Amino acid sequence: MKQIIFLISLVASLNAFSAAPDGKTTLRIVLAGDSTVTDQAGWGGAFPGAFKEGVEVINLARGGRSSKSFRTEGIWEQALAKKPDYIFIQFGHNDCPGKGPERETKPEGEYRENLRRYVAEARAIGAVPVLVSPMTRRRFDSAGRIVSILTPYASATRSVAKETNAPLIDLHPKSVALCEKLGTVKSDELGPKGDRTHFNKKGAKVIVDLILEDLRIAVPEMKRWLR
Repeated sequence: MKQIIFLISLVASLNAFSAAPDGKTTLRIVLAGDSTVTDQAGWGGAFPGAFKEGVEVINLARGGRSSKSFRTEGIWEQALAKKPDYIFIQFGHNDCPGKGPERETKPEGEYRENLRRYVAEARAIGAVPVLVSPMTRRRFDSAGRIVSILTPYASATRSVAKETNAPLIDLHPKSVALCEKLGTVKSDELGPKGDRTHFNKKGAKVIVDLILEDLRIAVPEMKRWLR
């Protein structure tokens, strides 16, 4: 009797798992971005833990890359070659002024155009592009408010998402609100000592939790894959 009950339960579980409208039982996600998305210094290391078995996360984010250099160095081509179901795309930190001509872009110019191309090229291979606005650096003014030079890039990301009807994870305002709530001292606990841009394991998990808040709404078909 116990064996019969076990078999019935197993069959029901397998049917539930494979009952997605597209019939898929596995999912591949590629992450494209800069150091704040990497496994070592960003939120990428905590991202796979949000998903059930059957989801493969390939992190191609690279430190120091911008929306321009990620393409010119051929990393974007590698991302497309993985044939993912979804590509999460987050840039901005190295597009800012002062990063050099090989990386810098203007938010209302080349940055926007780069995101548009990423969206179009992801869709061309059958992948769903998910735009992620860059999270803030943890830098405060004397009143305890975040000072962010990434705001124009976040705004441009939102505009491209709306223009192209691409899913958006609006991480910038969420991260600003979080850091201002925590304050200077507590927000320092999210990253390595003296580093107000990158994350430790605790910080990565906190950022992924913010991402999941938007993900459940922006890409509702992914909810079945979440733990």
